[in-house]
Amino acid sequence: MKRFFRTMSLKRRLWVSFVLLTVICISVTGTYVSVFFSREMKTQASTTSQNTLNKTAQVFDERLRNIVVSISTLMMGEPFQHMLEDVQSGNRDNYYNRLSQLQTPFAQMMLAEQSIDSVLVHTPIGEFYPTENRRSKGSSFEDTVIQNEIENASKAWSTLWVRGHEDELFSRRTPVISLIMKPLFDIQLPGVYVVVNIREDRLEELIQAHLQEGSLKQLVVDRNNEGVFSSMSAKLEKELLYERIDGSDRGHFEYTSSGGEVYLVNYSALEMNPNWVLVGYQSKSELLAPVNRMRWTILTIMGVCVILALIMSSMLSELLLKPLFKLRNLMFKVEQNQLDVRFESLFEDEISQVGHKFNRMLEQIGELIEEVKSSEQDKRKSEIKALQAQIDPHFLYNTLNTIYWKSIMEEHQDVSEMIVSLSLLFRRGLNGGQEITTLGQELEHAEQYLKLQAMCYPDLFDYEIEKPDEKLLGIPVLKILLQPLAENSILHGFQDLPRRGFIRIGASASEGKLLLTVTDNGSGMDAAQIENMLDGPEDERGSYALSNVRTRLFLYYGYKASMRFASEPGVETTVQLIIPIQEEESE
Repeated sequence: MKRFFRTMSLKRRLWVSFVLLTVICISVTGTYVSVFFSREMKTQASTTSQNTLNKTAQVFDERLRNIVVSISTLMMGEPFQHMLEDVQSGNRDNYYNRLSQLQTPFAQMMLAEQSIDSVLVHTPIGEFYPTENRRSKGSSFEDTVIQNEIENASKAWSTLWVRGHEDELFSRRTPVISLIMKPLFDIQLPGVYVVVNIREDRLEELIQAHLQEGSLKQLVVDRNNEGVFSSMSAKLEKELLYERIDGSDRGHFEYTSSGGEVYLVNYSALEMNPNWVLVGYQSKSELLAPVNRMRWTILTIMGVCVILALIMSSMLSELLLKPLFKLRNLMFKVEQNQLDVRFESLFEDEISQVGHKFNRMLEQIGELIEEVKSSEQDKRKSEIKALQAQIDPHFLYNTLNTIYWKSIMEEHQDVSEMIVSLSLLFRRGLNGGQEITTLGQELEHAEQYLKLQAMCYPDLFDYEIEKPDEKLLGIPVLKILLQPLAENSILHGFQDLPRRGFIRIGASASEGKLLLTVTDNGSGMDAAQIENMLDGPEDERGSYALSNVRTRLFLYYGYKASMRFASEPGVETTVQLIIPIQEEESE
């Protein structure tokens, strides 16, 4: 073997050495990285899933516990105790009087726990329930799933949970989970049960609200692996809970389905009903998909490196090492964005020719970069102009329509004032054809707009524009940022508001950032949903004003600008624009 290696040419020895070294290094590194990341991702996924599951189970238990507390409060109240006294004595004469007295406690309980869909107290002297709920005709309590659960329960029970079913007691037929409790009284009263039907969709929302992005799925099952929610069936074979979970409260394991799919399973029993188990599972293949992609990437890199080894080894020779290293060093500098380097050589060999091509390539790259910069600047300016052109006709249509109707109603003084305000508004909005204005002019533009709208709708809203520090008024900002946000408050925030609205506009500076804030006391919005909608496809963004302003901000300021939302419906909704402070218009 040594003799064969010695008889090889230098070119062949370099070829073999380089290829072997490349393959061994990448193979060892790739194998280690693949195994390491596979184990780490599995461990992290299991820990994260268990934490998520525990948190969901805690919230789920807390909701069930609050419902039990609300029912206990109802049963300890005087109206309920008086009703039990009538049951004890067999007195049916006060039925309607007791039914009327229980309406307020029923309403208070359902208001405190809005996940409660209906409640019914079954007694020998009659049934008591909120009169706003229509009792299902022809549905006897003795023929319901609830009665079957009572009959099958042990004698010592005090609380029963019935998994998801259609509400048989009331006409709405809502999918519910039922809680059955015996009354709190001095003696045991046979045939008296308090039945509370809890909406399945509210409990499912608790589970979905704590799910993180990814492949993790959660469901609630009993110890027999039957789905607790009627709309949710168990996805895994029954042997899963029988053999793995058994009587334990929480844990995790791997499970292979009959179809060969491997799942990472976490589970946590509910404290309020230990027979119910919250199960979270995720496909191991989906979880480790990045690792598999990484393996293919390593194989691809290995193939590319082998090819490069074959090419470069043929170029190596004793006379070419020095200029080749020189060329390589220049390439390293180019990787650091030093595009002004050039290859120089006194020789006219192949390496020199490659160096001259390298110089020509750098010149072409420099030319292309300049062309791309110029093209992107023109594109950005064109897009900003197009977006501003979308705002101006939109506002002009609404304003002129209002002026038209006031002129029909012969409110000439208001029409005159509105025309003057509109003239001042467009003088600031047009800004001599420039995209950039000052903060002072932008605030004046928003003030003229609010003045116009206040004249159009004198009983709709009040407004206030907080005057910032004088030093901030000259700061350059993109024009027409505040007016669309104020318009959005008027059109959407005050549309169904039963009281007079209020808009406040403010400006301040902090840590080199200019903060522009528009606040109203309108009907509010779901801030998280609005942000997700604005991040989605353009045809699904919905809010014209918000998406327009946000797009213009990002086109001009890039990642340095941001738009934030905060809303407490009916109290305060705030949209805040955060933009970098510039002393002059950006190039």
